[in-house]
Amino acid sequence: MMLSNVKWGKYIIGDLFERIETAKLPYKADELPKQPCGEYVIPCLTSSFRNQGLNYYVPREGATILQHVISIPSNSDVYRAYYQSREFTVLSDAYAIRWKNKAETITSSQYLFMVMCINKITDLPIYSYKNKLGGWNVVKNKPIMLPVKNEKIDFKFMDDFIAELEAERVAELEAERVAELEAYLSVTGLKDTQLTADELSAVNDLISKNIEFKPFCYDVIFDKIVQGRRLKKDDQIAGDIPFVMAGVTNTGVVGYISNPVASFPKNSITIDIFGNAFYRNYDFGAGDDTGVYWSEKSDYSKEIMLFLTCSMGKSIENKFSYGKKLRSSQSFKFKMQLPVKNEQPDYELMSTLISAIQKLVIADVVKFSDEKIKATKQVVG
Repeated sequence: MMLSNVKWGKYIIGDLFERIETAKLPYKADELPKQPCGEYVIPCLTSSFRNQGLNYYVPREGATILQHVISIPSNSDVYRAYYQSREFTVLSDAYAIRWKNKAETITSSQYLFMVMCINKITDLPIYSYKNKLGGWNVVKNKPIMLPVKNEKIDFKFMDDFIAELEAERVAELEAERVAELEAYLSVTGLKDTQLTADELSAVNDLISKNIEFKPFCYDVIFDKIVQGRRLKKDDQIAGDIPFVMAGVTNTGVVGYISNPVASFPKNSITIDIFGNAFYRNYDFGAGDDTGVYWSEKSDYSKEIMLFLTCSMGKSIENKFSYGKKLRSSQSFKFKMQLPVKNEQPDYELMSTLISAIQKLVIADVVKFSDEKIKATKQVVG
């Protein structure tokens, strides 16, 4: 729907809307709960743009309950009007307005459209305590532009315009859902999220604790356990090699370098001095606060390495800190718990379990996306 083809008319806000008188409540915002609790169940409006100004809760008793109106903060250096579709009341430094002509029924879409028009006001005064930016005495005299047809406000256009925006949003969400699913499946190498019979059986056995686990030393599983090399930040030269150091932000990747430091192969596991374990599916460099684990003799798949990463992380959980730092040379005889078959690590089962877990996680993401789309459709009607 092209806005450029719309005819617009100028209207004064105070001619169209009236301020709603509300009971003065005996509460201070900083003494109120930020979540509903007990008798405090009604969100109250204050002078804030966070969460549309509804950040505290008050009892219903004594409050003027409002709904299907527009709220405006009056004592704020940020001016913003909001359409309030749910019940609320006014606490302080804010107010609500409604359509003045009670013979006309204003829809939610029309209110939303007019809120956008009200927020287009650009000639408001500079904020001060004496000259409140969003005060009704200021706002009511301001002009807004509204669509017109046959010299009258075109309410139908407002409804149609908002409906079109809502339909576009639902279509965007559905497209994002398809794209996300395809991306997840592509990254994991999966065709779909349906569990195979083997995967379902493995998951059920894990839940039922029907899988036998035994401990294995790190150096039995990996023939390469190496500490990274020190490279101060000032000495790092920008490049395209991921450089890993201790930490969990961005899985420990602190930047990209080109320095000729020790390079480690993809399909490796890193464990830093604090015990944070991550799988790496790319070539990388690592600082001296990070140990690297991989095998040249055994051709472990990505799924197996992911399982080993989880098991290693679990085996050293909460055991290392600034006061007690981990070095890879200390970890040779550390033991991780692995499923076994004929007293040997059952790598096939590990791979099956990780494949199943990946599918279950992706299925949950898809379910969340579907619920978000469903909720959006319910909101937009």
